[in-house]
Formats: sequence, C-alpha cells, structure tokens
Amino acid sequence: MTQSVGVFDYIVAGAGSAGCVLANRLSADGRFRVLLLEAGGRDINPWIHVPVGYFKTLHNPKTDWCYKTQADPGLNGRSIDWPRGRTLGGSSSINGLLYIRGQREDYDHWRQLGNTGWSYDDVLPYFRRSEDQENGECEFHGAGGPLSVSNMRAHRNVCEALIDAAGEIDIPRNDDFNGATQEGAGYFQLTARNGRRCSTAVAYLNPARGRANLKIVTNAHVETLLFADEDSTEVKGINFNINGRPHHATLRPGGEVVLCAGAIGSPQVLQLSGVGPGDVLQQNSIKVRKELKGVGKNLQDHLQIRMIYEVNVPTLNDEINNFFRRTLIGMQYVFARKGPMAMGASQVCIFCRTREELERPDIQFHFQPLSADKPGIEMHPFSGITMSVCQLRPESRGRIDIVSPDPHAHPEIHPNYLAEKTDQETAVAGMRVSRSLTETDAMSKYIVREVLPGEKTQSDEELLDMARNISQTIYHPTSTCKMGRKDDAMSVVDERLRVHGLKGARIADASIMPVIVSGNTNAPTIMIGEKASAMMLEDAAT
Repeated sequence: MTQSVGVFDYIVAGAGSAGCVLANRLSADGRFRVLLLEAGGRDINPWIHVPVGYFKTLHNPKTDWCYKTQADPGLNGRSIDWPRGRTLGGSSSINGLLYIRGQREDYDHWRQLGNTGWSYDDVLPYFRRSEDQENGECEFHGAGGPLSVSNMRAHRNVCEALIDAAGEIDIPRNDDFNGATQEGAGYFQLTARNGRRCSTAVAYLNPARGRANLKIVTNAHVETLLFADEDSTEVKGINFNINGRPHHATLRPGGEVVLCAGAIGSPQVLQLSGVGPGDVLQQNSIKVRKELKGVGKNLQDHLQIRMIYEVNVPTLNDEINNFFRRTLIGMQYVFARKGPMAMGASQVCIFCRTREELERPDIQFHFQPLSADKPGIEMHPFSGITMSVCQLRPESRGRIDIVSPDPHAHPEIHPNYLAEKTDQETAVAGMRVSRSLTETDAMSKYIVREVLPGEKTQSDEELLDMARNISQTIYHPTSTCKMGRKDDAMSVVDERLRVHGLKGARIADASIMPVIVSGNTNAPTIMIGEKASAMMLEDAAT
C-alpha cells in the first residue's frame, strides 16, 4: 500500500530551474492546487547561497546527483562527472550563476522545425517577464521580475586585458550578450542579488511558500507516472518514494503532471513508466505502454576545453592557497558581500566565430582568473588563469538509457562527444583562437607558459587528441525529450510541451530543446518554465 499525499490540479516533478517557476505561476491566483516534488532536500546548505559556493556543492551527494558518463570514445575512453542539482532550485542552486540566453537564431530555428510559438520574438516576453535586470528595463530586458540579474562586481587587470586582447583580433567589446547582438567580449551578468545567489528557489519558490494551494514535498524521489489502468495512456498521477516509503499523488479531472526533472531525470521517469524506445524498455523488463523512440535520444551538451596558463601576476590561486589571504576573502564577503566569494564561475565571456564566413558565433569562452584540474578541487600551486572554450552548436548526439527498473539506479549517459567531424574541427579551431588571444600585446605580457595543452602540442591531430584528454562538460545537457511535430519520429513533446500519445502529461525543462541553445542553458530553462506555465493556464481557461 502506498500513502496518498492528496489530489491536485497540477503535479510538478522536479523543483529545479523550471519546476520552481511552474510552482509559482500555476499557484499564483489560488484557483489550482499544486504539488511540487523534489528528490533532494531543502536549500538550507549555506554554501548554496554564496555565489562561489559551487566549489562546495558540486560533487556533494546532498546537493548533486553525482552522475558519471559511460566511457566515451570521443574522450579517449574517459568517463567524466556530470553534476546536476539535487535540492530546491535544482541546478540553479549549484551552477556558476552565469546569465546567457543564447542567440536569436536558436529560437527562430526551433520555430522553423515546426514548433509554433517558439521563435525569438515569441520567447522574448518570457525572458523579460522573469527578469529583474539591474541595468533597467528596455526592449530586450525586464525589470521587477522574480529573477535578479546583476552586473559583475569583481574586475581584475587580467580580465580587462583579455577584453582588450579580443579587440586586437577584431572581436568587439560587448556589454550585453543578451541584447541586440551576442558576438563580442565583456563581463558576464549573474543571477545574484546583493552578493547572494538568486536561484529559482529563491526567486520563485520563496515568495510562494505561504500559499495554501501549494504543497512542497522534499526528499521525494519520483519513480513512475501513475496511469488510469494497466493499458491506459491517460496519466492519473505520480508515484514517488520518501525515505524508502512509497507514496503517490493523484490528479483531479483535467489535471496534469509536468516533468521538470531535467535532461537526465525526465527521460528516465518516462522510460521507467513504459514510455520510450521499445528495445530499451524490453531490455529492462518494462512493459511498453507507449513507444516513443526519441525518449532519451538527441542528447546534446557543451564540451569545454579548459586551456590553462601560468601568469606573472597574482590570481585567485595565490589568494586561496594562502591562509591569511583566504581569511581576508571570507571576512570581505561576510561583512560586505563583496570580493572573490561574490564572483560567478567565470568573469569574462567571449562569443566569436572560428571562420570569417560564419554568420554568427560558433564558440564561447569562459575566462577565470584561477586554475584547477576541474571546478570544486584544489587550485594549482602557481598563479594561473583558465580560458575554457566550447563549441556552441555541436552536431554530435548522445543518449540516456535506463539500465534497471529500479528508479534509484542511475541511467547510462552516453554523450558521444566529438563524434562528428565538424565538432572536431571546431574544437581545434577554438583552441587556436585561445592561443591567438594570449599572443596579443594586451595578454602576452602576462603569460609565462601554456600549462594545458602545452606548447609542444601544435598539429591539428595533437590538439584534437589533447582536447579528448582534458575536456569536461560545461554542465549543459539538453534535448533528450525534444519538442517537435508528431510526424517527427524522434520528437517527444509537441509545441505546447504535451507528451505525444499521453493524456495529462507535459515536460518543461531543458530536455525539450530540439537543438541546444548557443550559450549557457539556465536562463533558457527558466524561460521554458515561464512559457509552459502560461500555456497551461491558457489551456485551463478554454
């Protein structure tokens, strides 16, 4: 026997970047009873709310799902960590706070693929609605929304030097990557407020907590969708587990379950529920309720190649590795909410093209005045900087497959990085752009040596092999439940995010992106939550 937690109009599975948005918007006017389920705990870990706290929350099983990929041929057989948020706010509670929307052409492409209502002009109002932009309201930005978007506070000489270096190789300065054009070099904006992280739990969930019609349940591991009967494709609720005890919630007539469990969790729940590729389900002794070949397929991610340089000026390495300086940093943050602890994961951003004939940027740089083997571990013992370059629109496609009917077993993650020739060529070209930046007058005076990939790595073949050896995810998995027309055999949801062939089920998270956006994925996922809630309220009114 499972314990019931009640009957609801909407059940939102996953309190992450989109799920918190939906919980707020759907419960706002009091007409609907909303249940929000989160597998992790409350966002009470103090490091969640400190911008630089991702060093403490990544790889921490209390806040991170701690996924790992399968050995990937494109990475010379390496398996890598794939962090995903496991707490209220989801990945918006453990990410690097970087606010980037992508390019106009990304969303226009979604519309060209048959997804009515998803062009740039269609989605811009939802970006603006979410935003409380420090620089004020304008054609591209909103003010007074729940999500605080603020300017970078910490500037260093080496950061300014990189922006000047970009100008030397004809990359213009850009003070708003989310405005009229994305191309250029400048400082990131952050999802932060008064020196503290502004996750979607802070922005959307905290203001809604007191509503009588919103029930929030943490430590609730979603297992499967609940159907009307053994052969039905009508969703009647959801099954979940709290501390080893089975629970369920049911829907009122006309109600809906919305999966917001992300690019890994949402396809996993569907597959466990018998919705997905028949061969995967049968291999795991799961009855095929609805064959949807695209569930878990079409996986896309941004792969970052982290090029590291030793420099002749102090960086955060020196400050973090020195007890006295580290103590001063802590005091600066505690008493003024400023300094290195108020920084996002990167300071300077560059969007540029690897070939002149391209119409828009195809690579992005994340620059940090620090260096480590990977985020969340010890800094290097020398003064170091990191220029991380990633291809914005990879052509390689991976997949997510369950390996067991056990909902607590992590699925297999096959990213299939660098499988396509274009991706390989762009990786090499991006590394060469990084070197061009360090050879400018503005930057060369700071560079002592290239640590990774190292100056001995020169040919295209050597650079590609090094990219396979040193690259990591930049934490942007998307597209495993892609949005598309019903006649697209690989699509999972329609343009209103309803799951094909099911009644009473939608998906609203990064998994619905038909093609990954050209930039960081948190802001677009919040937009998806805003647009999904608006569509659901429209449908409820008809």
